[in-house]
Amino acid sequence: MGLLEARCALVTGGSTGLGFAIAERFLREGARVVITGRDPDLGLEAERVLGSGARFLAADAGDPAAVASSARAAADHLGGLDVLVNNAGIGVSARLIDTPLADYDRVMAVNVRGYLLYAQHAYSYLARRRGCMIHIASDAGIWGEQAIGLYSVTKAAVVMLGKMLALDGGPDGVRSNVICPGDVKPGMRHMAPPGERDTPEETDEWLVPPIGRIGEARDVAAAAVFYASQEAEFITGTTLLVDGGMTAGYLQRERSTTEGTADANPPSR
Repeated sequence: MGLLEARCALVTGGSTGLGFAIAERFLREGARVVITGRDPDLGLEAERVLGSGARFLAADAGDPAAVASSARAAADHLGGLDVLVNNAGIGVSARLIDTPLADYDRVMAVNVRGYLLYAQHAYSYLARRRGCMIHIASDAGIWGEQAIGLYSVTKAAVVMLGKMLALDGGPDGVRSNVICPGDVKPGMRHMAPPGERDTPEETDEWLVPPIGRIGEARDVAAAAVFYASQEAEFITGTTLLVDGGMTAGYLQRERSTTEGTADANPPSR
């Protein structure tokens, strides 16, 4: 029997990336899952690949009406909700000081307002079953990344959102926790400079964390399963970094060999 046997889960932004990996793992653990996404083609393909137990609903997390209708439709389809995974997110590749107002409004609407609205619309269903919310933030919400300044701000807001929802949900037994992934392959899908088309993040310039490898979607999915399971029934209001130790502190990196081997390999103390 899986850790999530007979649980009913709504995973926003579940047609690709981390959301898809979380939905896939939830299904393997015995849950039934509804995923949302903006692109019907991607969503229906994800539903096909996920197979029995999965259902796709087209919904833009930045649209309050779509959030309300998809949360209600998910609960109706599943017969209730045990788990909400707030995962749908977008970003803009720009310094905060250079970010246009239109991009600010768009990213905040999806990454912060969308999370709150899904929590509000799912809450009554979760309270009936003493369920839980899992909010996907980022290590960028813990230590900011200048190149994606607004994204960092929104993910820092998600960390506090998760804490406040834990306080609100306590009397009804509704848990709320946050997962902060580090660098995970494949990269985020909806990230582009202002005015440019969103494209999947692709780079070979990964900074390898102390654990010795770049993260994978399965690492985040495993953390989500734990939070959603009865094993975490006394855990709420927490933030879990899934980053291979990247935010543990600054590592001393080897300098370029052009600077000399003596500097590249300082003596131990």
